[in-house]
Order: sequence, then C-alpha cells, then structure tokens
Amino acid sequence: MAETASADARERRIVVLISGSGTNLQALIDAQNTPALPSTRIVLVLSNRKAAYGLTRASQATTSIPTAYLGLQPYLKANPGKTRDDYDREVARVVVKENPDLIVLAGWMHIMGDGFLEIVNGDEPYDGDKRVQRPIPVINLHPALPGAFDGAHAIERAYEAFQKGEIKHSGVMVHRVVKEVDRGEPVLVREVEILPGEPIEAFEERLHSVEWKIIVDGTAKVLDEIAPTKVVA
Repeated sequence: MAETASADARERRIVVLISGSGTNLQALIDAQNTPALPSTRIVLVLSNRKAAYGLTRASQATTSIPTAYLGLQPYLKANPGKTRDDYDREVARVVVKENPDLIVLAGWMHIMGDGFLEIVNGDEPYDGDKRVQRPIPVINLHPALPGAFDGAHAIERAYEAFQKGEIKHSGVMVHRVVKEVDRGEPVLVREVEILPGEPIEAFEERLHSVEWKIIVDGTAKVLDEIAPTKVVA
C-alpha cells in the first residue's frame, strides 16, 4: 500500500505561545504550508510579554499572523481576586477559541497550572457550558534531554555540569505537556555535543540550531498523528 496526499486534506491549525524573541516561532513560520508542515497554518501567536519580538515576527510574516498579548501581572491587576490559576484558564480560553489542532509552546516562559490543561483537555468548559470536543495536544520545546535539567536555565546548568565532568553531552527535546514540569512524554529527542573548552555562547548557538529543526519536526509528527495529510491508497 502507498501513501498519497489527500485531495481534500483540511488545513491543520496551530496556536503558538511565546515569551521572547521568537526564533523558534520563526522556524515554524518559515515551515508552515511547506513540505515540512504541509496544509498547516499558524492561526494565533500569543505572548505573555508585551515587548516580545516574536509578536513582530508574526505580524510581519508574509501572510500576517494574528497576535494576542496576555500578561499575568496585568491580568491580576485588572481582575482583583483572580489568581494565577484563573490566568492560566484565561490563556486556555483565548487559545481554544481559535479551534487549534495543536498548541505549541515555543519559548513560553510561564509554567502552566492545572486550569490550562483542564480546559484544553475538555475536562472543564471554556465558555459557559462549551467544552472542546476532543483534547487538544500541547507540546513544548525544552533545551535538555528527558529527565535532565527540568525547568529554567537548562542550557546554563547543562554547560556547568559538563565543566564539572558530570555529563558528556546535552540535548533538546519536544515533549507533550503534562502537569509535571518538563516531564511529559518525549515526542522527539536530539543530543547536542558540548565541546571541551568551548565558550557557552558557542554551545548555545549550536543547540539553538537544533531547536529550530526539532520544533518543526516535532510539530509535524504530532499533527500527522491527529490530522494526517496523507491517506493509504
């Protein structure tokens, strides 16, 4: 049996969450609707930081991508009595209204609480009694290998561990997002060598080049599982 492109393959929709310059977002922008990410469109880029350059990357893309800003502290200030978990739920509401097939955290520097996952998984309504019809998968890019250097400053911590002789290499992974930080099932994993004597800037540059590839490949892999563009002939 051979795989052929489906003539009526529907557009796959992704929402990307960012906090910074958006270099990983740029890799996704460049890949959308190409053989790397066929029949795929970024329908929203949301940032929790107003000055994130990734918002500019989205708005200045060849086909402008809608953007949104929702910061934790401004949200709490504007909504007395609301909590961090309420904020996470509000982020989820903004996201699910775009009807995405997949949510990609690409440099999103905010740890999501249970409220976010409960809405995108369909366990809680997002608007009145409306719930998502099926769980929306969420993936995250993390600059470390599974089980190593969870959380913030993973690159610096890996580099320091190498200098102490505690590790021989580091890596990058795309993983599914679960309640435990950076502990979801890996989708793709790539090792990245640390060279003796190299400055951290050189290691970081090589690691980022791997990130730009793996975030596209990981996105494609999950999309192909849930919304394939090819059918078996």
